[in-house]
Amino acid sequence: MITQLKTGRPPAQQRENDAQIRTTVEHILLDIEQRGEAAVRAYSQQFDAWSPASFRLSEVEIEHCLHALPARTLDDIRYAQAQIRRFAQVQLLSMREVEVETIPGVVLGHKNIPVNSVGCYVPGGKYPMVASAHMSVLTAKVAGVKRVIAATPPFQGQPEPATIAAMALAGADEIYVLGGVQAIAMMALGMEQVAPVDMLVGPGNAYVAEAKRQLFGRVGIDLLAGPTETLVICDDTVDAELVAVDLLGQAEHGPTSPAICVTTSRTLAEALPAAIIAVLARLDTAPVARQAWEDCGEIILCDTPEEMLAQAERICSEHVQVMTRDPDWFLQRMTQYGALFLGHRTNVAYGDKVIGTNHTLPTRRAGRYTGGLWVGKFIKTHTYQRILSDAASVEIGEYCSRLCEIEHFSGHREQADIRVRRLKTP
Repeated sequence: MITQLKTGRPPAQQRENDAQIRTTVEHILLDIEQRGEAAVRAYSQQFDAWSPASFRLSEVEIEHCLHALPARTLDDIRYAQAQIRRFAQVQLLSMREVEVETIPGVVLGHKNIPVNSVGCYVPGGKYPMVASAHMSVLTAKVAGVKRVIAATPPFQGQPEPATIAAMALAGADEIYVLGGVQAIAMMALGMEQVAPVDMLVGPGNAYVAEAKRQLFGRVGIDLLAGPTETLVICDDTVDAELVAVDLLGQAEHGPTSPAICVTTSRTLAEALPAAIIAVLARLDTAPVARQAWEDCGEIILCDTPEEMLAQAERICSEHVQVMTRDPDWFLQRMTQYGALFLGHRTNVAYGDKVIGTNHTLPTRRAGRYTGGLWVGKFIKTHTYQRILSDAASVEIGEYCSRLCEIEHFSGHREQADIRVRRLKTP
């Protein structure tokens, strides 16, 4: 039996919020499309109190950010980027180009071609999200993208040095200090001094995610990565304090971040609320994490691993941390999630910051139909065809002609028939 010991806010409230966000973003994008850079500057001033002479950082300004950081910080950034680069390179090697002669004289294949230009959004209005620079800029560069531009909001009224350093070390070709919907619009639509990109990637708040959704089609996007979600699946092999830390470690992202515990341990489930209070007492981010837990936190008590699996598949969380006797049981059976973190030795923070996998992941149950950002997202797989002999063209052409006749496409049929007439041996 499944028992909901704590519930989050009702879905109707989320739908109401979504409608308001959708309308706001639609208005901003239309205004920016009509007024261009003047509108971008106005929204930057309104939302971030930021209106520099140029949103693009010069080489001198980038070097200033690098020199402002301690050597240890730069070393830590390089270490994280080395892990992410290594895994992205391994993923790239898994993507094979193919060519095969399917029947005598007919050759089919596909080529993997990187996107030409990508805009990477690196959030940072509340916290400097340094790791998001690695995940987007660096991964795009490993994929072979020729032009990678990156935008991040100002932090406390100025460019955030560690984020800028991460962008530069990852290989960004252009760096802009600009946040929110206005940054997304600038990269997608282009401005007076900014050429538009072919694809947008990176996480962000609900407004950024909605801007990407509305611009999809005019540009490509990676996925709709909105407010962070986390799910902890656990049994009596772990304690309430560890679960509380792992839930709140993601709830601190924002007040609308769901944090859900699914467990077969009644003892843990009943101890968790008190553990949450105790852990909040030692977090600087407690005000945000507390609101997220109160509004969006859930505790679900199950009788069996099968019930926990069913709940996890229904929830389809961005992050799923499995701390049970046999975490691999879930690895073998789960089909709907963003990323899995298996066993008590790992956690979502490792994945977010340094371990090497990408932290830009599907939210809002999008894990049903897409995985997260990876090197393959920046690569287009294009097919090609080649026919080597007259006989092969005639064989394919005769089948094609009859199939076109079924569909009443006379122009298509004639493309086949003309080749059959010219190439068929009398």
